[in-house]
Amino acid sequence: MSFKFDGFDELEKELKSVGQAAQKLDSLEVSFDELLNKAFMSKYTKYNSFDEFLKAGNFIVETQEDFEAIPDDEFDVHVVNHSSFEDWQTMLDTASSEYFVKKLNF
Repeated sequence: MSFKFDGFDELEKELKSVGQAAQKLDSLEVSFDELLNKAFMSKYTKYNSFDEFLKAGNFIVETQEDFEAIPDDEFDVHVVNHSSFEDWQTMLDTASSEYFVKKLNF
């Protein structure tokens, strides 16, 4: 008994393409503006930008150091109160996942 499988060449090409794209993304640095873009912020918050979201929490962020100086518990409370997320890490993970899925064309 034998079976004929069609479409494996196309699948192999797709998988190779996804693999190559994933390799490029592996070492990619992505800014908050790219991850937490207008579409993402509008979908999960009532704000159009991450800057607006920060300002709504009275967080003054001009540099990476300013952002890192925000106490985690304070920022988590802001995220809970002003987004669809249970904490900052979940928000960041979701933004990252959506960004990479879009970049990989899934």
